[in-house]
Amino acid sequence: MIGIDTNVLVRYITQDDKNQATIATEFIENYCSSGNKIFINHIVICELVWVLKKCYKTSKSETINIIEYILKISQFSIENPQIIWQALSDYKKGPADFADYVVSRTNKFHNCDETVTFDQKAGKSKGFALLSTNAN
Repeated sequence: MIGIDTNVLVRYITQDDKNQATIATEFIENYCSSGNKIFINHIVICELVWVLKKCYKTSKSETINIIEYILKISQFSIENPQIIWQALSDYKKGPADFADYVVSRTNKFHNCDETVTFDQKAGKSKGFALLSTNAN
């Protein structure tokens, strides 16, 4: 098994740069056609969501559909996929960024009761505790 970096996954998903997209697609399809799997870790998924939002201006629903698509590709081996599915479910309903939910769900997986944050949006979501910046 091999892992791929975010830029390879972005080219594969967006097909925006003809040369790199062709190379990424051929590599992934040829590698996987031999029964191999490609590993995608949490950081790559989080970076992909950020790139889709910031660079490609994809909507939240489009981004969710793309992540669900990636999770369903049997040739991809996702790092702890249950964490990404849970984070995606939280992201669908919540105000915080996708990466915040991945952090929270990863922490929960490692037996943390909650994730303490200064992030106002994340602090409104289940699994987070907002750390006050008010002086007493």
